[in-house]
Amino acid sequence: MLEGSIVALSTPFTDDGVNEKTLIELFELHNHSGTSAVLIFGTTGESPNIRENERKRMMELAKEHLKIPVIAGAGTNSTEKTIKLAKEAESFGMDYLLVITPYYNKPTQEGLYRHFKAVAEEVSTPIIIYNVPGRTGVNILPE
Repeated sequence: MLEGSIVALSTPFTDDGVNEKTLIELFELHNHSGTSAVLIFGTTGESPNIRENERKRMMELAKEHLKIPVIAGAGTNSTEKTIKLAKEAESFGMDYLLVITPYYNKPTQEGLYRHFKAVAEEVSTPIIIYNVPGRTGVNILPE
């Protein structure tokens, strides 16, 4: 179980893409700062702006340099695409997956349940459900 200081990392960019040198420096900083875990590809990580090859490289670097658990954002508005991202993150050894509610589509509560169930059935990595209605336009209600 996760507890303590969990940091959602910003993704450092250059004009050409992800700044790997600065990313590694961020990883090392959190290794030695009492951080309990880090999140890559979260809202502050600008995941929609990261190319597929950069995403894979960032996960490689995270596993290589971080000595603490890594949470990888793996959510989209498509169940199929979310499963693809979740499987990819799992294949890179990410410790947890952060899966956002499907945005734009505004699924029903039953639709939300089915979305998360479908993802959970395809991976064994623990899933953290990310409910942020202000960004997605949909809210998971307690039922």
